[in-house]
Amino acid sequence: MQQSMASAARELVIQRLGLVRSLCETEEQRLLERVHGEEERAHQSILTQRVHWAEALQKLDTIRTSLVDMLTHTDDLQLIQKEQEIFERAEEAEGILDPQESKKLNFNETCAWSPLLTQLWATAALGSLSGTEDVRIDERTVSPFLQLSDDGRTLTFNAKKSKACADGPERFDHWPNALAATSFQSGLHAWMVNVQNSCAYKVGVALGQLPRKGSGSDSRLGHNAYSWVFSRYDQEFCFSHGGQHVPLGLLRCPAQLGVLLDLQAQELLFYDPTSGTVLHTHHASFPGPLFPVFAVADQTISIVH
Repeated sequence: MQQSMASAARELVIQRLGLVRSLCETEEQRLLERVHGEEERAHQSILTQRVHWAEALQKLDTIRTSLVDMLTHTDDLQLIQKEQEIFERAEEAEGILDPQESKKLNFNETCAWSPLLTQLWATAALGSLSGTEDVRIDERTVSPFLQLSDDGRTLTFNAKKSKACADGPERFDHWPNALAATSFQSGLHAWMVNVQNSCAYKVGVALGQLPRKGSGSDSRLGHNAYSWVFSRYDQEFCFSHGGQHVPLGLLRCPAQLGVLLDLQAQELLFYDPTSGTVLHTHHASFPGPLFPVFAVADQTISIVH
């Protein structure tokens, strides 16, 4: 009986792996065909531009020769009489310099985007990387409205400001924020946050120069150029950066939130591991090392290890 169950389980694993492999191969072929088609289109656009500018150069050279000859061999009285002709030739030269099909030279990066590939990649990356990195919160940065657990992984919101926290340059003194102790400058990184107990939180990444003091937008996560965050407030979810907020129409509240940071691809991805859903993907040219960042204004959130 046990051997039969084991054999059935083995066959199920092989069947599902075969299906995933087949899906990946089909998607790979589709994406490669789209990228190849885009390369061909861009290449033809470049060739068209080369022909256009070669012809333009020849026309400009002809106009230049004509104007130089006119200015060199024509007396002042005749030049006055030819003023309109000179103006028309100059205007013709300006028209030749207008670019042709310049917008078509832009490579369409979305041709390489695949929801299936992104989801499979996020699942595999988070499954293998999550918990391998020891992401802990830097106690020196923790807002006086938050309490940090002894293991440095759980933040609990307190409506009453704590007087026990010694103020310092690293500490957030108004918004309920906290930074991780470790920053990432290159490579692929993943961490998971348990958010099921909170109805008001922010999770994401921030630059080390994120301001820590005052109630202004400079130190409010997602409202400045220093932070990129996924946030929840009651039943509303959004991605925020630089004061721009992208609403996310989620059908269910994630119990855990996976964060995937690919610094080679300059991509930040948020993921629901329970449903296997990519919640949001953001591409940016991050200007420096990034710290995991957190905020909580209701109950508790904690880094899963």
